[in-house]
Amino acid sequence: MKKVIVHKSAVPIYIAAGVWAVYALVFPLFKVGHFAIAAAVAAAAYFISRCFFKDVREEIEVEPEPVRTGNEALDKMIADGQLAMKEMRRLDDNIKDEVISGQIRKLEELSGKIFEVVQQKPEKLPQIRKFMDYYLPTTLKLLNAYDRMGAQGVSGGNIGATMERVENIMGTIVTAFEKQLDALFGAEALDISTDITVLENIMAREGLAEDAVHRTVQQETPEDKEEPSDGGIQLEL
Repeated sequence: MKKVIVHKSAVPIYIAAGVWAVYALVFPLFKVGHFAIAAAVAAAAYFISRCFFKDVREEIEVEPEPVRTGNEALDKMIADGQLAMKEMRRLDDNIKDEVISGQIRKLEELSGKIFEVVQQKPEKLPQIRKFMDYYLPTTLKLLNAYDRMGAQGVSGGNIGATMERVENIMGTIVTAFEKQLDALFGAEALDISTDITVLENIMAREGLAEDAVHRTVQQETPEDKEEPSDGGIQLEL
């Protein structure tokens, strides 16, 4: 989690103080009006210098506040997830390959969405148990190995081959994370599909459906159906 700190420049204050001192040496300060003029000149110098000496904005990484939900398993998932995403950001900064960095950022985005869904609906926690216990830590292990080997600055057989294998599997890992996120919405998708089917059937019976298929179903009655002609097959006992 990043926090922006604004460092205000002290130069305008020094300039204003210097102007005040110079004014006191050059001009008289015997009356209240003299002090008012000196203050006005110093203030003008301060605000003008502020235009040239801007504030410095600095982004720093701060630890997020631990989440306490009262659910021990959920709290552990949130804490482990925050650590994993922090590690992804570190790896993204370290790894120079733009393709791998882009995939790491995608994994961080997907992981954040997965944790958010489970935090909102803790009953889904069992669905990501294997994700938390195997897929996520194994992915971080592979990326850490890739980072360490890339920092060696050599392309030996072992290093080059291992880094290439990690590069080749990253696309599959991203797809797996996407499927994990999609799987969390399986129950909702089924419920919505059922609701849509029921709604369509009700609208068809009420004559409210606008598509031709439902209008045909609604308008067709047993009286409208014609009995088969004599050409049909009849069986007599």
